[in-house]
Amino acid sequence: MDIGIPREIKNHEYRVGMTPGGVKELVRDGHHVMVQKGAGNGIGLLDEDYAAAGAELVDDARDIFARAQMIIKVKEPQPAEYQQLTPGQVLFTYLHLAPDFAQTQGLLASGCTAIAYETVTDEQGGLPLLAPMSEVAGRMAIQAGAHCLEKAQGGRGVLLGGVPGVSPARVLILGGGVVGINAARMAMGLGADVTLVDSSLARLKELDAMYGPGLKTLYSTVANIETELARSELVIGAVLIPGAAAPKLVTREMLQLMPKGSVLVDVAIDQGGCFETSHITTHQDPTFEVDGIVHYCVANMPGAVAYTSTFALTNATLPFIKAVANLGWQQAMQQDAHLAQGLNVHQGQVICPAVAKAHNLPHTPLEQVLYR
Repeated sequence: MDIGIPREIKNHEYRVGMTPGGVKELVRDGHHVMVQKGAGNGIGLLDEDYAAAGAELVDDARDIFARAQMIIKVKEPQPAEYQQLTPGQVLFTYLHLAPDFAQTQGLLASGCTAIAYETVTDEQGGLPLLAPMSEVAGRMAIQAGAHCLEKAQGGRGVLLGGVPGVSPARVLILGGGVVGINAARMAMGLGADVTLVDSSLARLKELDAMYGPGLKTLYSTVANIETELARSELVIGAVLIPGAAAPKLVTREMLQLMPKGSVLVDVAIDQGGCFETSHITTHQDPTFEVDGIVHYCVANMPGAVAYTSTFALTNATLPFIKAVANLGWQQAMQQDAHLAQGLNVHQGQVICPAVAKAHNLPHTPLEQVLYR
C-alpha cells in the first residue's frame, strides 16, 4: 500500500503522524511510505531519520494526497486537506466530527473512507487510540490550569499546593475517565484539594479504592456540581461520550457561583466542550475570560508536548495501521470488530451513529458496508 504522512498544518501543531520507527515497520511489511519534508522537524525527527527508515521524502503535501492510498495524520483534516481527499482513499486520524459539521460535510463530499482514532475500541470497552493523548491532556490540564491561576495570567493568584499556613487550591474534575484520573493524579501530586465527579457509581467506587481519602468523589448531579463550583478555583472538564458531542455540564449562569479569577480547562473541547461558554482556542492565544472566569480551551493540548505525544501515539496506532495496510480496511475490520468501530465516514455515508445523531444526518449501519 502507498501510505502518506503529511506535515500537520493546524496552529502550533508539532506532532507528526508516525515516528521513523513506525515507518520502518511499515516498510519492512512491504509498503511504500511517503513523508512530507519537515514533517517531524518540530520535535527533532529529521528528514534523514525518515529516509533511513525507508520513507520517500516528498516536498509538497499535495503530492502525498494525490498518490497515497492511506493518509496517516494526527489532527483532523483542515479544509485545505479534506478538499484533496478522493473516493477510495483511506484517512486514519483523530476526527472529532460530532461538533464539526463543516469537516463532516467535507469528508462526505470527498467520498473517502475516514477512520477515527477516537472511536476505535478494545476488549475492555476502552478507547486505546484516544487513551495516550487523554493521558497527556489530563496531566497537561493541571499544568495549564496552575499557570492560568497565576495573577499575571488573569487568575486569582493561587498556588495549587498552597504553603504551610495557607490552604491549597480546590480542584474540581468533571469525569472519571482517562483524562480525569490523570488530571487527579497530577493535582494530588502537587498537593491540591481534589474532588472528582462522575455519573458512574462503579467508577467512583473503583477510584475510591485506588486513591482512598486523597481523592474526594461525588456522584454527578447539578446540585453537587453547583456546590463544588462555589468552592473551586480550578475546574477540569474531562467528560467524554465516545463519538458524540460533550454534554454541557457548566452553564454560563453557573459561572456566577465561582470565585473571580478561577479557571476552567475544557479538555472536552475537541468534542464541543462541556462548558457552555467554551470555544476553541489555540496554543498561540490559549485563554479568554467570561464573567471574570478564565477559560483555557486549546483543542490540541498534547501538541504542546509534541515529542512525548508523537511517540505515545505511534505506539498505540501502529498495530491498527499495519492491519489496515496489510489487509485493506474492509478485511481488517471484518477481522477486528474493535477497529471497525473507528469507521466514521465511507463513500459519502455516515457510519458512526453518534456523528449521524449530532448532525441529524442519515446513518448507514456498519455491517452494510463491511459485508456487501
